[in-house]
Amino acid sequence: MLLLTIALATWVATRWNVWFGNPEELAVEPLSTPGHVLLTFGDGDEMSRNVSWQCDTVVHPSHLELVNLEEGDTVHIDAQGEVFESRVGRAAYYFTRLRQLKPATHYRYRAVTDGQASPWYDFRTYAQKRDKFSFLFVGDVQDTIDGIANRLLRDACAHHPEVEFLVCGGDLIERPANQYWAETFRTLDSIGQSMPVLNVTGNHDYLKGVIRKLERRFPLVFSYFLDSKVEDNMVYTVNYGDVQFFVLDSNREFFYLWTQHQWLEKQLAQSDAKWKILILHHPLYSIKGSNNIIQRWMFDDLVRRYGVDLVLQGHEHAYARWIGGVYKNGAPTVPVYTISHCSPKNYRINFDERFDKFGISSRYYQTVNVSGDTLAMATYDANTHTLYDSLMVVVSPNKAHLVRDMGKDIPEYMEYTPDPNNKKDRKFAKRIQEYVNRHPERMKTK
Repeated sequence: MLLLTIALATWVATRWNVWFGNPEELAVEPLSTPGHVLLTFGDGDEMSRNVSWQCDTVVHPSHLELVNLEEGDTVHIDAQGEVFESRVGRAAYYFTRLRQLKPATHYRYRAVTDGQASPWYDFRTYAQKRDKFSFLFVGDVQDTIDGIANRLLRDACAHHPEVEFLVCGGDLIERPANQYWAETFRTLDSIGQSMPVLNVTGNHDYLKGVIRKLERRFPLVFSYFLDSKVEDNMVYTVNYGDVQFFVLDSNREFFYLWTQHQWLEKQLAQSDAKWKILILHHPLYSIKGSNNIIQRWMFDDLVRRYGVDLVLQGHEHAYARWIGGVYKNGAPTVPVYTISHCSPKNYRINFDERFDKFGISSRYYQTVNVSGDTLAMATYDANTHTLYDSLMVVVSPNKAHLVRDMGKDIPEYMEYTPDPNNKKDRKFAKRIQEYVNRHPERMKTK
């Protein structure tokens, strides 16, 4: 018993910081003029938008100046403000709700607080009742201070100028501390002001502790959650064209996940969207082991029962994709599960044979294109912008959503240089080689 107690105490000591340790938070100079401006979606309507920003340490009278460039009209929209106290300081956050936007219109806007104004920014709305659009998805970003994520995202948008908004799969920030929030706003600079951002919560967005805590500043920045959250769950849904998006808060305890199960079932049962896309941080089917069992138990039955087409996930810092359904005639069908990340950190994974494709040692992003009866997802290496995976979901004449896999003809990149002094690295290198030996056809173009 003594040896067992010592072993247990040693193990807990080695894991203590992983479970409960939060990084030191650094003081950041308060903004004297409106900054950290972010455009997001608003309520569940495709035409709604919110704008959030930060300025000073106390709340001042604030508004948004919005110019309709097609008609030349300018309106002032009052902002709501709230002071948030972090562990080392305070800042005032503001947000406005834009609810009377017109379709197919070019707008210009700036945030004004106590007479001080931000730079002008532009965004567009698009024609309604259309069945063709594209968006960009990234999994975990959580860049290092002065990292390259901003360049990678700007390059991705330049390579795919058709995308209309950005979806983030959680862990957009490294940790909930001032210095990392500042880095996140730098990551989104010139992107998050001109196209709406849809972000979900990840485990790195929470403060660690016996009870995990999401700081108030998260919904103040991604302000659509202020109206959409259910109890203490950051859930959200929005219709855009023929797609309905469903956002979950997967980094929660059992009771909260059960509340989300009930919310998701109600939303899916009411949905008449042609395409359904679920976004959550923790993969329902893990490539790191047997974790996330509770999330799978809570949500996967709903995914399959209500015909969700695409499940976009992050958390495990690699790329993986699985066509998870089989139609009655044997044809592959939805749901399609994807795991992705755009972070400088790569994790050691298991090569679960359920999955059709893997990617390691790089960063990735996806474009999702909707056009009529086809939803196409393409995965790109974020460093080179070369195509890494590709598939289409097609609505058949009998309304079945069937999947065509074009990614099987694109070679997988499995180069990995282990640290010879790291036992886990050596084991991972062995797993990679075993996977390559099992699937040589995936390592070359057929």
